[in-house]
Formats: sequence, C-alpha cells, structure tokens
Amino acid sequence: MNRNDTLAALRERPDIAVLVIGGGINGISVFRELALQGVDVLLVDKADYCSGASAALSRMVHGGLRYLENGEFKLVRESLVERDRLLKNAPHYVAPLPTTVPIFDTFSGIANGAVRFLGLTRNPSRRGALVIKAGLTMYDLFTATRRLMPKHRFRGRAETLKAWPDINPDIRSSATYYDAWVSRPERLGLEMLFDAMASSPTARALNYATVAASNEGLALTDSLSGEKLPLRPKLIINATGGWIDLTNKAIGASAPRMMGGTKGSHLIVDNAELYDALGGHMVYYENEDGRICILFPYLGKVLIGSTDIRVDDPDQVRCDDDERSYILQSLAFVFPSIAITDNEIVFRFSGVRPLPASDDSFTGRIPRDHFCEFVEPSDGLPATLCMIGGKWTTFRSFGEMAADMALQRLGLRRRSGTEDLAIGGGRDFPADPDKWCVAFGARHVVPVERAKVLLERYGTSAVDFATDLASDPMLAGSTYSTGEIRLIVAREQVECLADIFLRRTTIAISGGLSLALIDAVLGILTEHKGWSTAQAAAERTAFLALLAHQHGIAISDLSQTNDKRSALCA
Repeated sequence: MNRNDTLAALRERPDIAVLVIGGGINGISVFRELALQGVDVLLVDKADYCSGASAALSRMVHGGLRYLENGEFKLVRESLVERDRLLKNAPHYVAPLPTTVPIFDTFSGIANGAVRFLGLTRNPSRRGALVIKAGLTMYDLFTATRRLMPKHRFRGRAETLKAWPDINPDIRSSATYYDAWVSRPERLGLEMLFDAMASSPTARALNYATVAASNEGLALTDSLSGEKLPLRPKLIINATGGWIDLTNKAIGASAPRMMGGTKGSHLIVDNAELYDALGGHMVYYENEDGRICILFPYLGKVLIGSTDIRVDDPDQVRCDDDERSYILQSLAFVFPSIAITDNEIVFRFSGVRPLPASDDSFTGRIPRDHFCEFVEPSDGLPATLCMIGGKWTTFRSFGEMAADMALQRLGLRRRSGTEDLAIGGGRDFPADPDKWCVAFGARHVVPVERAKVLLERYGTSAVDFATDLASDPMLAGSTYSTGEIRLIVAREQVECLADIFLRRTTIAISGGLSLALIDAVLGILTEHKGWSTAQAAAERTAFLALLAHQHGIAISDLSQTNDKRSALCA
C-alpha cells in the first residue's frame, strides 16, 4: 500500500482500532505485533521511519553489562534473551561481536558497586578485575541454557599487550566476552514495518505525517501536501520515545511528565591505524570520569561513543563540538599513541535515550528498563498507552508487552507470537552464505563478491534486487547500483534524499558521500517524484544543510569541475 492508497483509505474511513504514533523501533515493533493479530492499526511518524533515536544507537545488541551494578538483573536477562533471538531472526544484520574490557585495577569498584546496588547515590569509580569478573560470570550464567557464543576469558598484562600492542601500557589485564552488533538498524526496522503491512491489509503506515488534537477529536496532517484528515481511533499508543510528553500535549492527553531523556553522541572515524589496532574486537572501556565508552569496527570504519547528557528539546539534539572533544579524549586514554585528525571524522550522530523521568544527578543511574502506562480517556480523546523507556535490543519484548496491553483493552486475543519470527531478509538465511552467493552469482550472472555485498545489505531479500543485475550500472564512486536505488525509491516510501542516504542505505554513515553521487541519486528521485527543477534544487540545498548541521559533513560544491571526490570534514 503506497502513500496515496493509505490516505485514500483514511478519507473513506477515519475509524480505526489502534493509532500508533511514532515510527521508531518500538513503535514499529508494537505495530508489527498488532498487525499479526489482524488488528486494524495505523502507524504515523512526523519524520521518516527510524529517523530519531532508532537511527542513533551505538549499533550494539547487548545485555547491558553495566546495568548489573544498578541491580537491573531482570533487564539484563531479558536483553540477553532478545539479543540471542535477534542473532537467529535477523542474521543478515545482527552478528556476534567479541568485546574486550581493558582493566587497570584489581579491587577498585567493589565498595562503590555495593553502594550503588543498595540504591544509594554515589558516582562511579573505576571498575577493577573482581567487579568485572563478577559481572561477566553473571552474563555467562544468564545464557548457560542456550550457549550461542563463547564464555568470557581473562588475559594478563603481557598477553593483552601482545594482542593489542597499541593499548594503554598502564593496563593490568583484560577480559573478553561476546555480545552482538547490528550493521543496519534502520533497514531492520523498515523490514519489520513492511513485513507487518504484508501480513495484514488493515495494517497501514505513514511517514511525514503528524497527529494533533482538533475540534472534532484528532486530525492527521500529511506534511507533504498539507491535507488534514479526521481520525477516530479506539486506542492510541504513544511510542515517540524522547518526544512522549510533547506528543501527549499535542494530542490533548492529560498526563504527568513521563520522559527525562539523555543524548548520546558518536563519531565515525576513518583511521586505518585505529581500525587495525582493534583486531576485530569492540573495546568496552571506562573514561577517566567513570563513563563507559565503546569503539569497534563498523562497515570499514571505527565507531566511537558515547556521551550521556540531559536534554530538554529532543528536536535540537546534535553532536556538539564539546562532545566530539570528549569522545576523542576518551579514545586517547585507551589508545594514547593513536591520533585522530579532523578530516578522519567522516560522520557524527546523536540521539535521545528514551529514559523515564528522573531527578537523579548522575544520568548513568537512571533505569534503562521499559514499561507502559495508560492515560485514561478525557475530552473525547480515547485512552493513550505510553511506551516509556526501553533500549534498542529489547524492542521485540517491549512491543509484545504494549500489544498485549492494547489487545486486553480492546477485548481481543493474541493469535501468534514473534519470538521465533524471522525478519525480512533473515528468512531462510543460508547456513553457508558463501555457497548461497556462488549460486546467486551464477543464476544472475554477477560476480560472487557482488552477491556477497547484496546478501550483507538485504539478506535473502537480495533476490528482489536481481532483475537485470548483470547490466545494472553502478552509481559514480559508489558500490550501489542505479537499479538498487530505483527499487528502493519505488518500494520503500522514500520522500527525500535523507531517507536514502541516511536510512535506506549506509552511504552517509560509512563516509561514502560525494556531490556526484548526491546529484545522481537526486536525478532518480526527481524522476520518480516528478519534481520541477526548483523543487530538486531546494531538496539538494536542504540535504546539504542537514549534513553540515546534524552530521558534521560539509561537502564543497565541486559541480563546476570534473573532480568527483568529496571534501569531508568534522
């Protein structure tokens, strides 16, 4: 169902069972759960799907080792279960990640951990070997019945320095355990969305649309055309994360303050020395102030993060220069001999953690768990179910929780679950990817290496991109073909350049942008949308401004020359 079809259906019948506001990973999750039960459900997002916090995660799929010292054992156990489910249900995007913790002390952190566990207020201190050993032992115990990855192991100083010769020489030991990472979180969310719509004719979704209170109850505004339509849902689910309080206010739901988010910023760095120094591991380390930081290989670059700063306006979140300096300072602590220059920072991003309201002076102590609360009907508005808190790893179980509460409220029964439901291109994923790629390449007359790229990008859905693959030209300076982009534009509810470069593909985050590529994709989008020259020029200008302001990418205008290289700077 395309945008016009969805709007036409709503014009004809504004009465729906459930309205989900928020197209991030949690909103998509509850939308999928309800769609699979045959519920008449509409999802609406004011921007693009997975364009807020769901695009700004640390790319980790993890249990949350540090949450143990807050006593959040239930959350860690649940997160590890969901991590392992994602390894099985989305193997094209989620994979094991060996993670190494540098250790500089033996006994430190024991008293502090006890105080924090008891709920008393105290800032963190450095975590020593005994504290880390206790946490990793619990990690192993939580996964003992379904061992998908190796148990943790410790290394002494000499062995650690042999494996990672560039690491801080003050190190005393290290510990290695396994979590997981997600290569394309935005695409995983999109695949869930499209799976849901394919499963039910009464499941519909709109990006770039807003919902607000009106004289007649609720009104949906199509941000692209300006058209307003009445909506009459029986139940609203507010899944807008850091925007929950703002959304409640907009729709007229009378609710107390629920949200107290913090922002986390990250850098993507193109430095071969640092990439090689990691040896394929994530390094999970403490900065000197006790803040947990990470760095790991990501799509040929290195991802480094993150910060944890309170925010008042989630719409103004970006990675500021002081955060950039903090992240690089933290890197200098763990790899002191490796220097990062400004032009090696190819991308910045920042998002709002949807944490529950809290007055705790130390943001690391705010609970990371999730829960739902009803705002009862008032002034003609139906009940609103608010999804509060949560972390990316637990999106499935959080969506399940919200859906079950919604079904009970509507007097409906669940008829299927998603615990073992493969996502998108994770369906029928081959046990032997190399063999699959050889067969795919022979069938479609493409090199095996090209088949491997498509399998990484789309999983088994790569077959959807196979039409005329052998003769499909590549876009200038890119590993994406014109056919891929045309199919994405035609099928995936793309409305602007940012949708393509920031979410449908990994071109921007992996440092692959250039003006030549932007203009080539703009030509495809312009043709599909029927834009005028002025509209296309406005879209180009808006996208370049977004890149500079939000992601630290300033691309010099090289359109008057034949030089197709991009000038990227932080």
